[in-house]
Amino acid sequence: MAVVAVRAGVVPAAPLAAFPAPAALAAYPAPVAAPIAAPVAVTKLDYADSYPQYQFAYTVQDALTGDSKAQEETRDGGIVKGSYSLIEPDGVRRTVNYYADPVNGFNAVVQRDVPVIKAVPAAPLVKAAPIAAYAV
Repeated sequence: MAVVAVRAGVVPAAPLAAFPAPAALAAYPAPVAAPIAAPVAVTKLDYADSYPQYQFAYTVQDALTGDSKAQEETRDGGIVKGSYSLIEPDGVRRTVNYYADPVNGFNAVVQRDVPVIKAVPAAPLVKAAPIAAYAV
C-alpha cells in the first residue's frame, strides 16, 4: 500500500487504475451512437373555420344554496359580445357586459345592483305573564 502525503484542503487525484470497472458492467455491450435523423419540415395548418361564429348561454338558479348566475356570449368573426351576472356574498348582483374586437381589444362595463330588501312584517309583541309572588 502506498502512502500519499496530502496538504490541507487539497484532494489528490486518484489514478484510474485505482478504481477498476465493476464486473457487472463488462457484461453489457458498449453503447452505439444512433444515427441523426434528418430535420422534419414543419407545415403551418390553416384552421378549418376561418370565420368562427357561435352563440351560447346558461343560467344557474339553486334555491338550496342561493346560487344565482348567468352567462351569454356570441361571436361573429373577430367580434365577441357577452355578459355574465352573479350574486356576490354580500347579496349584491354583479353584472359584467363585455365586448372584444381586434381593433379595440377587450372592454367591460361592471354594474352592481344593490339588493332589494323585502320588508318582513314584525312579529306581534307578546307581553309576558306577570310572575306570581311566592309566600315563604
